[in-house]
Amino acid sequence: MTETFFQLMELSQAGFYCSQILLIIGLEAQGKENPDLVRAMSGLNGGLGFCGKTCGALTGGACLIGLYAGKGTAEEMEDSRLNDMIRELVGWFEQENLPRFGSINCHDILEGNPANRMSRCPQLVMQTLDKVRDILAANGYSL
Repeated sequence: MTETFFQLMELSQAGFYCSQILLIIGLEAQGKENPDLVRAMSGLNGGLGFCGKTCGALTGGACLIGLYAGKGTAEEMEDSRLNDMIRELVGWFEQENLPRFGSINCHDILEGNPANRMSRCPQLVMQTLDKVRDILAANGYSL
């Protein structure tokens, strides 16, 4: 178990969900806190407002890539590789999870049982974080 995994579990026990956890870890790596951003990420919880749609680990991972490579002010330019990085993440996520769960939707990953959250989500978030780190590193970013 890594220090990051323990941090992930602590954040989960504090009531944060997959997408929020990924952004909190990414912000901390930048030496930042942003409660407004973390609060906004709650719209992705449980597969978009607990609708069971796209997994929050995937959507949170895409947002984490955007935190590093996206446009944040009128003066900034988005990294031209941003969408390619997100496509790589989505392709990887589908390749890893479609065979296991038949879907990338939260409801299907949890097999319709919220109790499966603690046995499945931490691993998915950790794997997604590792993949995001790899993608960012390959493009000159350090998480």
